[in-house]
Amino acid sequence: MTEGTVEFEDGRLAYEVAGEGPTVTFLHPGLWDMRTWDREFMRFADAGYRVVRFDQRGYGRSSRLTGAPYSNVRDLLAVLDASGTETTALVGCSMGGALAIDATLTAPERIWALVPVAAALGGVEDLEEEIEWWESVTAPIGAAMEAGDLERAQDLRLGIWAPLGTEDPAGARIRQIAFDNLHELTMDESGAEELDPPAALRLGEIDVPTLVVAADHDPPAGRRVSDLIARGVLDARLVTIEGADHVVNLRQPEAFEAAVLPFLDEVR
Repeated sequence: MTEGTVEFEDGRLAYEVAGEGPTVTFLHPGLWDMRTWDREFMRFADAGYRVVRFDQRGYGRSSRLTGAPYSNVRDLLAVLDASGTETTALVGCSMGGALAIDATLTAPERIWALVPVAAALGGVEDLEEEIEWWESVTAPIGAAMEAGDLERAQDLRLGIWAPLGTEDPAGARIRQIAFDNLHELTMDESGAEELDPPAALRLGEIDVPTLVVAADHDPPAGRRVSDLIARGVLDARLVTIEGADHVVNLRQPEAFEAAVLPFLDEVR
């Protein structure tokens, strides 16, 4: 394994590379960092792939946000350039899934496969009942933050994203990485540039092999977005991982790998 950094005006991005073969780039979810892919990083390398992962701005070993404008898509492309990656498959969870979709729309010539996992989607509108649900579950989080109790706020967030619990080994790892990124609760993400028009209006433009991975214990809005992506991308496949909440690969690694590796083997 090799480590590297991409330097920019007010900080850096940390990335890692391992293995040989067609490249697969892993994109982590919000709350967490690239360590969510620890197992897959080595398993996919052992399966004959070159693997890349990095900490997005504000997370893990990458620099904290400063309020200056930035683009997650440009950051990803910069990591690909710095790591000598011409083309890659993108496997992204949640926020990382949204980034994978945006990058595929921005630079389709560099993407040979797309795997959005419990993915977010830029420009999607919540339904009224979803808005009501989010308001009910986030109100206690806001109260905890106002009281200065970030640890309680984070545990409440994990109640949304890791409802299967944090006492077992998988759940404990999910909690540990989230708490290592506790600063994310107060990050200023106002400088983030959004794709315009947003991905939700452009799914029909995606023309790469796509496997959408859904979690059966994701919040209802998340499951609906997975369905939207699968219906919107031409010939996309949809698989739902049973017994999984939001960080699918940490909660059900064997089932995740059994779904994703054969798909990549087929389309590589």
